[in-house]
Amino acid sequence: MPTQISPMLAVTDGSAAIAFYQAAFDAELLWKLGEGADIVAGLSIHGAPFFLAYHSPEYGTRGPSAVGFTTVRIELFVDDPVAVQNKALAAGAVERSPIEEHEHPTTGPKPIRRMLQGAVVDPFGHMWLIGKFLA
Repeated sequence: MPTQISPMLAVTDGSAAIAFYQAAFDAELLWKLGEGADIVAGLSIHGAPFFLAYHSPEYGTRGPSAVGFTTVRIELFVDDPVAVQNKALAAGAVERSPIEEHEHPTTGPKPIRRMLQGAVVDPFGHMWLIGKFLA
């Protein structure tokens, strides 16, 4: 199996989180343990897996809504960032920044990379950067 990194998002209401990610990002529920708010689940956004779990301060896991900020930004690369961001906003996300074109200087064979990117914060406090690289 190839190495894979997938975030596990700490949320205060697992059922509400599953419903939000399905509505906002067309997430597919792969599996679920538990019921109601106290859920651990595996989801996928068009083949990209991620997980969520009820925040557990006793195990050292707190969701952004519990501490007042997030320490990670989740990058979601899609074909149509504007449509995905609009869908997330309609599902209850809050816009952090609109979709705009950016240039990012990099090292390597392509010294400048252009991209469309914006950001939303989901109802659980996680920041999602939504974008795509341009030619």
